Amino acid sequence: MTERETSWGIEPVPERLQVLGGVDMGLLWGNLGVSLLVIVAGAVLVPALSLPTALVAILVGCLVGNLMLAVAGAIGAQARVPAMVLMRAPLGERGSYLPTAINVVQCLGWTVFELLVIATAAAALSDELLGFEARWAWTVVFGAAALVMGLLGPIGVVRTVIRRVAVWVVPLAVAYLAWWALTGGGLEEAWSRPGEGGLSTWQGIDIVVGVTVSWIPLAADYTRFARSPRAAFWGTGIGYFVPDALLLGLGAVILLTRDVADAAALPAAVAAGGLLALLVLVALTLAETDEAFANAYSAAVSLQNLFPAAPQRLLVVLTTTVGTIGALVLALQSFQSFLFLLGSFFVPLFAVLLADWLASGRHYGPEDVFGREPVRVGLVCAWIAGFVAYQWLSPTGPAWWVEQVQRLDPPAWGVGATLPSFVVSFGLALAVSAATGRVGAGAARA
Repeated sequence: MTERETSWGIEPVPERLQVLGGVDMGLLWGNLGVSLLVIVAGAVLVPALSLPTALVAILVGCLVGNLMLAVAGAIGAQARVPAMVLMRAPLGERGSYLPTAINVVQCLGWTVFELLVIATAAAALSDELLGFEARWAWTVVFGAAALVMGLLGPIGVVRTVIRRVAVWVVPLAVAYLAWWALTGGGLEEAWSRPGEGGLSTWQGIDIVVGVTVSWIPLAADYTRFARSPRAAFWGTGIGYFVPDALLLGLGAVILLTRDVADAAALPAAVAAGGLLALLVLVALTLAETDEAFANAYSAAVSLQNLFPAAPQRLLVVLTTTVGTIGALVLALQSFQSFLFLLGSFFVPLFAVLLADWLASGRHYGPEDVFGREPVRVGLVCAWIAGFVAYQWLSPTGPAWWVEQVQRLDPPAWGVGATLPSFVVSFGLALAVSAATGRVGAGAARA
C-alpha cells in the first residue's frame, strides 16, 4: 500500500480502497470500544443510581447511541468521505467549519485523556515490577506508538495491529477484567443497595449516549473504507455496542465492589491482583493505544476539511504531538460534564445529518457533498436550536455558563436532554428541507 493510499484526503475513497468488510469494521470498532475511560464512565453512574437502574440506563443508552453511530457510519460508507467533509452536505462547506473546529478540539481532548490513562496504567505496571513510575516517559512512548498507527491509517491498523494481535489479546483481557470485577465480593449487597440520588435515570442515559456519540463525528473517517454501507452499519453498530455495554456495566460494578472510582486508581487496583492481573493490565494498556491513534488521526482528517491542501501525514504528526504534550502537562480529571457537553453538540448534529440524508432520498453522492451552497443557514440554525434545547434541559460546562442557563428556569421534564434535542434538530431540519423543496426532490431521486 502506497503512502498516498494510507493518507487519503477529502476526496471520495476509490473502490480499490473500500476493502474493509463487516468483520473488519466489527474488529476495528470493538477494539476502539475497549477503553479504561469507558469503565470510568460507567462508574460515574453509581452510587447515585442503584446498580439495577444503572444497568438499565447503560442498556438503553448503548442501544440509542450505537444506533446513531451505526447510521452515521453507513452514511459515511455511502458518501466515501471523512466525517467533517460529510457535514458539508447538510450544512454547506463553510457551514461545516464550526462543527469541524469543535470536533478537532474534542479529538485533541480525547487524545490527551487516552494518553494520560495509558501512561498512568504503564506507570503503575513499572512501579509494581521495576520500582519506578516514569509516567512522562510512558507518555512519550505511547504517543509515538499512536503516531505510527496514525501514519499507517485505518486500513494499515486493521491489517497489521488488530487482525494479528488485538483480536486475540483483547477478548482475553476483558474476560479476566470481568472475572476480577464480579468476584471481588459484595455483589449481592451492591445489587440491593439503593441509589443515593443526584442523578436521574435519563441523565444516566445521557452520560452513556455521550460516551458513544463522541465517535459519531469520527465514524466516516473509518467507514469510508468499508466495502458497503451495510458492512459499515452492522460492523460499527455491533462492534462498538458489545464492549461499550460490557465495560460500562463493569465500571458500575467495580466502583461498588472494588471501591475504584477513577481512571487514575484503576490500574493500581488491577495490578495488585498478581502476575496474571499484571499481564492483563499490559494487554489493556496496549489496547488503549488505538483510541489515542483514532482521535489524533481524526483530528488530522478533520483539519483537512479546513485546509484541504495540507499533507495528512504532517497533520497527523501535528495532532499527535499536541496530544502528547497535553498529556505531559495536564492532570487526569473528572469528565462527566465533558460527556454531557459532547452530547449537547453531537446529538443534534447527527439529527441534522440524518434529516438531510433522508430528504436527499437516503443517498449522498459527490454532488451533495461538494456541490452545495457555502452555508445552509436553515440547517445550521436547526443544529444550534438542538444544542440550545440540550443545554436548557441539562446545562453543562464551566460553572459560570451553568449558572447563567439555570437562571432561565429549565423545566424538570424527567426525560433527559438527548431525545428532546434530537427531536428539535431533526424536526426543524426536515421542515427546512420541506420548505426548500428538498424532500420532494429526494423522494423522486430515491
